[in-house]
Amino acid sequence: MVDEEIVRLELEVSAVNQTKRLTNINTHLSGSIRKIGLLLTCHVSAIRSFGSVRQLLVDHVIVYAFLFGDYDDDIDYAEISSKIGINYGQLGNNLPPPSQSIQLIQSLNAKRVKLYNTDPQILSNLSNTDLQVSLMLPNDLISNISSNQTLSDQWVQTHILPFHRNARIRYLLIGNEVLSYSATDRDKQTWYDLVPAMYRIKRSLNALQIPKIKLGTPLAMDVLESSFPPSNGTFRSDISETVLTPLLRFVNRTKSFFFLDVYPYFPWSEHSAQISLDYALFRGGKDGANLTYTDPGTNLTYTNLLDQMLDSVNFAMTRLGFPHVRILISETGWPSNGDIDQIGANIYNAATYNRNLVRKITAKPPLGTPARPGAVIPTFIFSLYNENMKPGPGTERNWGLLRPDGVRMYDVDLTGKMTEGEYAPLPAGENNEKYKGRIWCVVARARGMGEVEARAGALGDAVAYACGQGNGTCEALRPGGECYEPVLLERHASYAFNSYWVQLRETGATCFFNGLAEQTTEDPSHGSCKFPSVTL
Repeated sequence: MVDEEIVRLELEVSAVNQTKRLTNINTHLSGSIRKIGLLLTCHVSAIRSFGSVRQLLVDHVIVYAFLFGDYDDDIDYAEISSKIGINYGQLGNNLPPPSQSIQLIQSLNAKRVKLYNTDPQILSNLSNTDLQVSLMLPNDLISNISSNQTLSDQWVQTHILPFHRNARIRYLLIGNEVLSYSATDRDKQTWYDLVPAMYRIKRSLNALQIPKIKLGTPLAMDVLESSFPPSNGTFRSDISETVLTPLLRFVNRTKSFFFLDVYPYFPWSEHSAQISLDYALFRGGKDGANLTYTDPGTNLTYTNLLDQMLDSVNFAMTRLGFPHVRILISETGWPSNGDIDQIGANIYNAATYNRNLVRKITAKPPLGTPARPGAVIPTFIFSLYNENMKPGPGTERNWGLLRPDGVRMYDVDLTGKMTEGEYAPLPAGENNEKYKGRIWCVVARARGMGEVEARAGALGDAVAYACGQGNGTCEALRPGGECYEPVLLERHASYAFNSYWVQLRETGATCFFNGLAEQTTEDPSHGSCKFPSVTL
């Protein structure tokens, strides 16, 4: 999209917002002042020049602001936004159907649900519920929509228009963590097409008279070049001016949010010797502890890691000239399980984090952060289920509040009203220190002979993949090699998985293989076949 067209779309969005603002103001005015407002609005509609309309609208808003103070058309914004939402992912082959899932979400007392698609079956089940809904346009459509208004219109007509009257769609997210992908030229092109696509979709929504949906895009903490201390928060130089400045301009003008996926678990697990676990779990001031951090640049004092992370983004936005853009936490949580080499992923920590998070977010009056005290921070917990098909390390499959059968992993009251003393005791966390010893990667235990037979083909494919990646990964499995005998698929697969993982772990390889592998502390070597290990 050429710059001139971006400017034109910006002006359209701005004019629509100002007209909506005047309409809402007029609704709340009374007597002679209300009549003045109506006269002004009529005067606006009579002017044909787009530039004149825009300028007059701006002038009128300034007049109203001067006479009556700041006006916010989201009158019940704080009340609505302090309620907790939940992310409903579907990367599992054993999850309940949407109808049951929606009932489970309601049983958790969640008030919002965030989807990673626009699944019509789920949206049908969300119709006529009180759940606010967040939808997502996939990353691979962003570039095409950014330059094609017709395609944007068609997408909205197909995926939003049929559902918006009955399902309470409040957010539409354009892509997911787009700025975290940079492996290909196409990934980087998507960066630059992101904001133009948002303008296209906003224009489509306006044309179809669907004004209440806020647009944004969820970003991870890796958009920051510097995050410590929080006052030094700075966006990455490769996206700061080219992507984030236009993005912030868009969300500021449309009164939307900076959607942020923020997980204190990750910085804590990487720096557990320097960051207190209690500080990461919102326990910095509990039980007589006084775990705080004072930012030397601002003298602001922090009592938990989440606030530090949020304020690093607040300061980064301020540095670009957008000090008032609001943050919405689109994902946060703590894993309840993980691989042997993953510290602190247990039920005790997950329950403690999410319970304390809910109390913080739902507190009245709102707590905000040290840099933005009193700010309401809309929040979605990740996630509804443990999703067994998510790739990556073991924690990726263990963020859920529920098991796939709908049973709770632990109790958490999403209204924030329950005190800690009202919960049943939690099992003690047993992996809060880094594991020290040897680890191997082997074929995961099968649940009965039926599974052994069913996964034989997948195991064969996985062995072929593992043996084709490393440097001599499977030499020992060749006829006459140390591990050739016995010629059993699962024995060969365990050796191939382990050899691949040991060789490539430092470059990001995981012991997963689409659910076929797991870590063990038991040496799988046999006879002359010696399995290499990772030693921690």
